[in-house]
Amino acid sequence: METTQFISQLHAYDTAVAQTLSQLEQDQIVPRIWQHDHTVWRPDPTEISNRLGWLHLPQTMQPEIEAINAFVASIHAAGYTHVLLLGMGGSSLAPELFAKTFNTAHGLQLAVVDTTAPDAIFNLAQSVPLAQTLFIVATKSGGTVETLSAFKYFYNLLADGVVANPGEQFVAITDPGSSLQKLAGQHHFRATFLNDPHIGGRYSALSHFGLVPAALAGVDIGKLLTRAAAAAHAPEAARLGAIIGTLAQHGRDKLTLITSPELASFGDWVEQLVAESTGKEGQGILPVVGEALGDTAVYGPDRLFVYLHLPHSTAAAGPLDALAQTGHPVVRMGLGDVYDLGGQFMWWEMATAVAGHILNIQPFDQPNVESAKVLARRMVAAYHETGQLPAGEAADLDAAVLHRFLSEAQPGDYVALQAFVPPSPAADTALQTLRQAIRDRYRVATTAGYGPRFLHSTGQLHKGDRGNGLFIQFTADPVQDVAVPDEAGKPDASMTFGVLIKSQALGDGDALLAEGRRFIRFHLGTAVTDGLNRLMR
Repeated sequence: METTQFISQLHAYDTAVAQTLSQLEQDQIVPRIWQHDHTVWRPDPTEISNRLGWLHLPQTMQPEIEAINAFVASIHAAGYTHVLLLGMGGSSLAPELFAKTFNTAHGLQLAVVDTTAPDAIFNLAQSVPLAQTLFIVATKSGGTVETLSAFKYFYNLLADGVVANPGEQFVAITDPGSSLQKLAGQHHFRATFLNDPHIGGRYSALSHFGLVPAALAGVDIGKLLTRAAAAAHAPEAARLGAIIGTLAQHGRDKLTLITSPELASFGDWVEQLVAESTGKEGQGILPVVGEALGDTAVYGPDRLFVYLHLPHSTAAAGPLDALAQTGHPVVRMGLGDVYDLGGQFMWWEMATAVAGHILNIQPFDQPNVESAKVLARRMVAAYHETGQLPAGEAADLDAAVLHRFLSEAQPGDYVALQAFVPPSPAADTALQTLRQAIRDRYRVATTAGYGPRFLHSTGQLHKGDRGNGLFIQFTADPVQDVAVPDEAGKPDASMTFGVLIKSQALGDGDALLAEGRRFIRFHLGTAVTDGLNRLMR
């Protein structure tokens, strides 16, 4: 990855980072990581020794390129034009990145289904020619409820007179021995790709989970792996980790990623990697992505800015110069082209592992993720017993109510907007406008995510960090609810996607409150953007 430039302006933190790098070298941390030495993080190898396969993906995936490309050629020959990837978190963020970033002319049109919002599910089904659409069911465990619910829904759509053999339009990506592998056999999937089980979901971008969708989208995966291999041992990866970890120790724990517009989706991938890896044990590094650059006055002393850009897209350079001149630490990484992202995957994964060592965090587990899932399952069980969900307490949809809640914010806090609503361009705009107004008025970092998608990304950090977040949850009523089949190929349905997403919202709210987090819920009904704009007033 000779084309990537790495420039850091750390000001008062230069000495501390230099000391960290010296200690890393003295303790041989990077060589020990390459040797799979779990004692870099913990004396117990549990969930470490079986999570380091990502280190070798540029080599181990090379022999798979021919088979993946042959599969893609067969899909083109069969007349498919679209791909819907059904997955969450580590199974969906890299594929979404490839589809949105590379824009190849010869790839299939790929979209990701990582929502349980019924209106979004329905609209996605209407947006593609079902008979010419390949469906990828991607889940490491094989049991992800959102992914399997989407599978049953789309399978039944195809079985309802669209095609004679719906299983032929499905592909599985999973770990060996998972329940999805068995399901794929039962329903005669076109193909099943078994991934190396020694890779965690958020470290799987260069595995089958990322490369199969990438190849379908037209990405040259051989070229991508070549760039990854060239960058894997570069010293900048450890330096990035040293900067992130050391500055977090000094209170600059809001890792603010600024990218060229074409690289925006890479920010979403980094967000999961860093948040889920470091947000635990009462501390954490908060990735701030998609937050528009503001005046220097709106930023507190808790920010580290990282600028990732392409050669022809450097519009943010000027504002970042101004931030650097006022003493904010800024790291700049210039890519030669989008294929340098292959190297960036390796850099950021190593940097996250190194930062975990610096902060004494185990970066490969996610101990708090299950809490919201457990509570959501209880909500669903209650629904099956009684026929209804708890209403869930919601605040008045009033800007004054929101202001009173946000007035609790202290320096070093952050505000997370959690939107359990159908994703749309209008909702994107309303959420971004609201978060910018919050940032500018209250001088705190902001994040925004759609539920349940963010539960597989920042959800771990929300419950595992030091409790400095203020959480604003938005719920909505579906315009058109959609049934979740009990089994693929059978018409019976005892639940809808509307029930599922509401149970997930209620479960996450209860999980946050159980951890003592500051939390408020607003219910927007069916007029999502009107409700969000009302809070702006």
